[in-house]
Amino acid sequence: MKSYTREDIIRLAEEEDVEFIRLQFTDLFGNLKNIAITSSQLEKALQNRCMFDGSGIEGFVRVEESQMYLYPDYNTFEIFPWRPQQGKVARLFCDVYKPDGTPFEGDPRYVLKRAIKEASDMGYTFEVGPECEFFLFNTDENTLPTTMTHEHAGYFDCGPMDFGENARRDIVLTLEDMDFVIESSHHEIAPAQHEVDFKYDEALVTADNIMTFKLAVKTIAKRHGLHATFMPKPKFGVNGSGMHINMSLSKDGKNVFSDPSDELGLSKEAYYFMGGIMKHIKAITAITNPLINSYKRLVPGFEAPVNVGWSSMSKSPLFRIPVQQGENARIELRSPDPSANPYLALAVCLMAGLKGIREKQEPPKSMESRKRVTVEMLPQTLKEAIAELEKDSFIKGVLGEELSKRYIEIKKDEWQHYTSQITPWEIDQYLDKY
Repeated sequence: MKSYTREDIIRLAEEEDVEFIRLQFTDLFGNLKNIAITSSQLEKALQNRCMFDGSGIEGFVRVEESQMYLYPDYNTFEIFPWRPQQGKVARLFCDVYKPDGTPFEGDPRYVLKRAIKEASDMGYTFEVGPECEFFLFNTDENTLPTTMTHEHAGYFDCGPMDFGENARRDIVLTLEDMDFVIESSHHEIAPAQHEVDFKYDEALVTADNIMTFKLAVKTIAKRHGLHATFMPKPKFGVNGSGMHINMSLSKDGKNVFSDPSDELGLSKEAYYFMGGIMKHIKAITAITNPLINSYKRLVPGFEAPVNVGWSSMSKSPLFRIPVQQGENARIELRSPDPSANPYLALAVCLMAGLKGIREKQEPPKSMESRKRVTVEMLPQTLKEAIAELEKDSFIKGVLGEELSKRYIEIKKDEWQHYTSQITPWEIDQYLDKY
C-alpha cells in the first residue's frame, strides 16, 4: 500500500508535469463525482480547504446544510494514463467533511471506514477481491450507447469471435499502468459480456479500486467506439452482470477463515461471518442490488442466486465456497451486481459478518444437505428489498439514520416512478387485443 505525504504529492505533481487534479468522491448511489483543480490549487486542496455545494449531490444534504469540504486521501494519488502526457491529469479520492471539521455521516466512504474501524477494534483486517462483469455494446451514428452487438462469443472465447478482445486488452494494460494487479480477464457467457479480475486488497482500497476500474473501463471502451455498461441486466434472455465479492478476515497477518481440519478448509469464524450476512441478506440486497433492473438478473436459469443458501459444489448459490484453502480460504457472495455502491456494499457485509462472529451465528446447512427443505428466497423486486431494509434496524444502523432514511425515500420514489411507466412489453401484449 502506498504511503504518501503532502510533500510527496506536491513533488510528484511537479516531476510528472501534472496540470489538473480531480478531487473525487461518490454520491449515495456510487456515482463518481469530482471537482477539478489546477496544480496551482493543489496545496490548498491538500490542506483540506476545497469546498463544494453538497446540495447538488443526490442523497447528500439539504440546501441550508450544503457547505462541504473535501479531504484528500494522499495514498490515492494516481495519474490517469489515458490523458495527455503533457499537462497530465491526476486524481485523489476524498472524504467529505462538514464545516466543523467532523466527517459527513452521509459520505459512503466514511460509512465503510467506520465499519473497518469496528473490525480493527476486534483485531481484524477485512480483505476483499471483486469479480466485475460488464458489457461492451456498439454505439450509434451519434456515438450514443445501444444494446446492440454483432458478436456471438461465449465463455472464454477469443478473437476473432470476441469483438471486444482488443478493448479488453487495452483496459487491462491501462489498469496495470495504474498499479492494479490484474489476475485474469476473459469473455463471459453472454455475447459482448466481459470480466476482468484484479487482486484482493483491504476493503477501502478495493472499494476505491472498483470506482477506478469502472471509470477506466468506460473511458477505454469509448476510445474503441464501444459503450461499456455495468447495468446488471441490459438484455433479456442472456446472463446479467454480477460483481461477486470474495471475502476473508486476517489477524496478525494470518487468514482467520482458514482451518485445515475442516472439510472445506473453513474456520468457525468463516461460518459465523457467512451466517451473519445470511441473517441480514434480504436487507443487504437493497444495497448490493440497488436498481429495479438488478432483480431482472436475480431470476432462475441464468447462474445468478435466487435462494438464501451456500454450497461448495453448486454453480449458482448465494454463497460459494471456493476450493482454495489455507491462506487463500475465503467465502464468495454471488448476489451483488456492479451497479452497487462498493463502499456501502462492503460496509453492510462486513458489519453483518462481524455481528455473526460475535453472536456465533451458524449458517443453515449447505444446499447439498437440505435439498428437500424449503429455503428462503432473496427479494424478487426492489420494492421487496427496500421493505426488508426498512424492517432491519441493524443494517439501517450500519448506514446511519439519515443516510438510510434518504436511501429508502429515494428508492421508493424510483419504484413508484417505474410502476407508472408504459413499457414496450405492455404495448406488444395489449395494444391490438383490447
